[in-house]
Amino acid sequence: MNESIYILIPSRIGSTRIKNKPLVDINGETLIQRVFKNALNISPNTYVATDSEKIRDNLVKISSNVVMTSDHISGTDRIYEAASKLNLPDNTFILNLQGDEPFIPKELIYQVINDFNETDCDVITVSTKIKSNNELSDPNCVLVETDNNMYAKNFARVGNFTNPMRHIGIYGYSYKILNNLVNLEPTKSELEFKLEQLRFLENNYSIYVSYYDGNIPNGIDTEQDVIAASKYLQNK
Repeated sequence: MNESIYILIPSRIGSTRIKNKPLVDINGETLIQRVFKNALNISPNTYVATDSEKIRDNLVKISSNVVMTSDHISGTDRIYEAASKLNLPDNTFILNLQGDEPFIPKELIYQVINDFNETDCDVITVSTKIKSNNELSDPNCVLVETDNNMYAKNFARVGNFTNPMRHIGIYGYSYKILNNLVNLEPTKSELEFKLEQLRFLENNYSIYVSYYDGNIPNGIDTEQDVIAASKYLQNK
């Protein structure tokens, strides 16, 4: 099964909170190297999609699985270009894994794949429980609200949801659906809140939210996250 899964990791050098974030050192390896190696343990068809020569040069030290792309406004648009260059068939299952999530558990990925195969949806993503009240007001913590059948109703950086969950930036879809999504015009909400998944919802594409009850260490958004990641690795 793993050989039929393509994990594509969009990565860009620009970041407003951490300079050259993909190349930040975390206990001897760069962030993007850690994300890539973690995903490679799940599927040999793991590629980083980037427009940065610095990211490419850093990754080729450990793998040739890098696809150079042009500049894009979203990770979805970037991995579409990469998938096209890889000549993937329409029915290929693609996981869009964010380049700042180095500790995504393998069990979570397998759960996403299983739920996608058993659910009628266009797109699948992931949620987990809110760890603290601080996350409800933290714009770096994206919230998701679902209906009773776990289909997404809305996403927000800060919001008054009835039963909010923390959104994890993983998306799964077929190449055919990905092709449809990137040919949609970016919506006003997507651009305003910098949440590309709003483009999908506002164009009536169904998003199933797979709830993961296990521990997911935070991604890397701030310098404090880098320090926390280093401590996490030391304590493993």
